[in-house]
Amino acid sequence: MKNWAGNLEYSSAEVHRPTSVGALQELVANAAKVKALGSRHSFNTVADTDGTHLLLDALPQEIVLDKEKGTVKVSGGISYGALGRALEDQGYAIHNLASLPHISVAGAIQTGTHGSGVNNPSLAGAVVSIDLVRASGELVTLTADDDEFRASVVGIGALGIVTGLELAIQPTFQARQRVLTGLSWNEALANFQEIASSAYSVSFFTNFTGDTIPQVWIKALETDAPLADMFGAIPATVAMHPLPDMSAENCTEQLDVAGPWLDRLPHFRHEFTPSNGEELQSEFLLPLDHAPAALRAVRNLAGKLAPLLFISEIRTIAADDFWLSPFYEQQSVALHFTWKPLQSEVEEILPELEEALRPFGTRPHWGKLFTPDQYDFAALYPRFEDFRKLVLAHDPSGKFSNALLNGILHRDS
Repeated sequence: MKNWAGNLEYSSAEVHRPTSVGALQELVANAAKVKALGSRHSFNTVADTDGTHLLLDALPQEIVLDKEKGTVKVSGGISYGALGRALEDQGYAIHNLASLPHISVAGAIQTGTHGSGVNNPSLAGAVVSIDLVRASGELVTLTADDDEFRASVVGIGALGIVTGLELAIQPTFQARQRVLTGLSWNEALANFQEIASSAYSVSFFTNFTGDTIPQVWIKALETDAPLADMFGAIPATVAMHPLPDMSAENCTEQLDVAGPWLDRLPHFRHEFTPSNGEELQSEFLLPLDHAPAALRAVRNLAGKLAPLLFISEIRTIAADDFWLSPFYEQQSVALHFTWKPLQSEVEEILPELEEALRPFGTRPHWGKLFTPDQYDFAALYPRFEDFRKLVLAHDPSGKFSNALLNGILHRDS
């Protein structure tokens, strides 16, 4: 089996597709090494194992709305696209979505995946409770009044297999999307927080070369004022794709046309199936206040980065309180790199890029390409040692471990 991008062939000795949570519990209890796979949208080995892989797509796929509580209970393998459509049909929404609606809810939350907006927490911010199968096979439900809840929601697969999540919901809302072109780097760096805070969600698309940022995607609420030019950037008059040579037909609707939240917050339409094997990804998260200085540091490497890049996206995310969340107790800026499928060249440049970002307290996205030995995780995450102790207590034999997690958590294989 391979991951979504095709850059990784999994190492598992056997694969099972349980059709019930009970069957999954039994498989976990009897396995020496075990990991779950959802939409396989990780670009590194965070979900790999040389033991048993459990595919979650045959489990009952449930989406259960509780209007009185203001929550929705979902199976771990549900995609954000399916969840969004089910909620919209009932007049509800969640606060944020990732760029691609095809990724699984459980996998996205476990690795710290996010949407965008200075006041919008990551996808994990919606979680009210989490169902986990522990290494023993026991099924537990953790809620916000349990300290282990904050360790487990963004748990990078080290504390159990997620079989269900309860998410906070809100009334559905309408949003509009517009693309601005030609924002100068000087204006962007001088006014970064003002621009990033100008709408519900703002994304900058660039390869860090030249004097301007080619595209700024603005996602505003329907009730917000119509979008105009901004610091010299001009509204596009036709729909755009983040990659200038690509058709916009698979992108969500732009040009200030209002529509449901689930058809505006992602960049790509749910009915569009992304291609496989055509890109790699890395992402680095750091305190929002450091954004201008960090972007200047990356621009100094533009000559080396641009030949390897399809595009880079810059977004913002609100703080949360999950122990291993890249946004733990910090409002953040995310520097996302969509690389061409040139793994050896990307892996060669990553340490230099990560070294340039080190002074800003950068945290890597757990499911994307990074160099683990470039980071002092205990210094970056104040609750890191507490997380590590929980992992050793709940999984002393390393049933859910692999080489990447062992390196991150400093434990023997």
